[in-house]
Amino acid sequence: MNEKVQMNSLPKGFLCSGVSAGIKPNGDLDMALIYSEVLANAAGVFTTNQVCAAPVKLCRKHLTNSKAKAIIINSGIANACTGELGMESASLMAQETANHLKCSHDDILVCSTGKIGPQLPMDNIFDGIHSLIGSASASADQIESTTQAIMTTDTKPKLISRSIEWNDKIISLTGIAKGAGMIEPNMATMLAFIITDANIDPMLLNSILKLSVNESFNRITVDGDQSTNDSVLILANGASGIVVEKSEKELYSKFINAVKEICFELAMMIVKDGEGSDRFVTVSVEGAKSFDDADQAARSVANSLLNKTAWAGTYPDWGRIMDAIGYSRAKIDEEKVNIFYGETQAVKSGVQADTSFEELVNAVSVENLSIRINLGLGVDKATVYTCNCTEAYVQINV
Repeated sequence: MNEKVQMNSLPKGFLCSGVSAGIKPNGDLDMALIYSEVLANAAGVFTTNQVCAAPVKLCRKHLTNSKAKAIIINSGIANACTGELGMESASLMAQETANHLKCSHDDILVCSTGKIGPQLPMDNIFDGIHSLIGSASASADQIESTTQAIMTTDTKPKLISRSIEWNDKIISLTGIAKGAGMIEPNMATMLAFIITDANIDPMLLNSILKLSVNESFNRITVDGDQSTNDSVLILANGASGIVVEKSEKELYSKFINAVKEICFELAMMIVKDGEGSDRFVTVSVEGAKSFDDADQAARSVANSLLNKTAWAGTYPDWGRIMDAIGYSRAKIDEEKVNIFYGETQAVKSGVQADTSFEELVNAVSVENLSIRINLGLGVDKATVYTCNCTEAYVQINV
């Protein structure tokens, strides 16, 4: 069962909708629209995969003017590895949406998610766009439909809002996301959309988004696989009447923190909904010679299938952690390594700590597992958020 999203309103000047256009064979919601009543400033961050989907290529092109009126999304088919026809389909999605909204083709951003390879059924897409335009509103029902329409293997919708009070006015921000599998920065099989009624320069918006993504979506991994369609988009339409700029330091700081919080919370929702997982794991590496060393070591542990399956079986095999940091590109001196499950020490100076097996089992059996690794070589640190891997992951992906 999908969780019901409790959300009563969007930022001023935004509407959304979600419909079933027959793209998914089971009849689930599979198309969504988010649009601003006025042209908004916009920014985006996309997959770094050399193989990227047609809508990613189109969005990069359309964002050269840093403006957008709407985002049109389909789920079920990724429109990736679809050649010239796929590019034409993405462009037609933008054009058809623009025709309905009476704006420029370049002001429409397009996102797709789902199976790589198949072509989009454009008759269904066109019918879906028509239905989306007709049903778009800021109602709680349409917000719920929008969050569900972008889902693929997700088990629950992902939505969060923040508000900033300033001079008797309010800036509102809302973010939604989808993602559960093929999750590994930079970035993952995920889509995220943030909308706000703040008035902010697009260059500032772009820098804030990149900073926020680096601290959130680029710190997560479910299965170590990077996708072709990853996109994080932000639209700011200025409808609140509040201008956010660097010279107003307090407001600027509050806005940055709000975007960071939205990205981080959505990223955590993705990991907690990881395909075939039932345990949330935080891997923190400290005492490294450099941030890159700490990051490499943390990712190596977080992406290890041997570790993920050990966590699934609540088996405290710290040797697998030692092995993973050892083959990472990080500088390691095994005799200086300390490893903790929560507050329980498993490894001291590179060897088994004086901790009983029963204590270690208890420490690794918690639902939210924290693993702390101290390399003993410096002061830099990094954290990666991940999950375990049960046999359900295989069942989902066969």
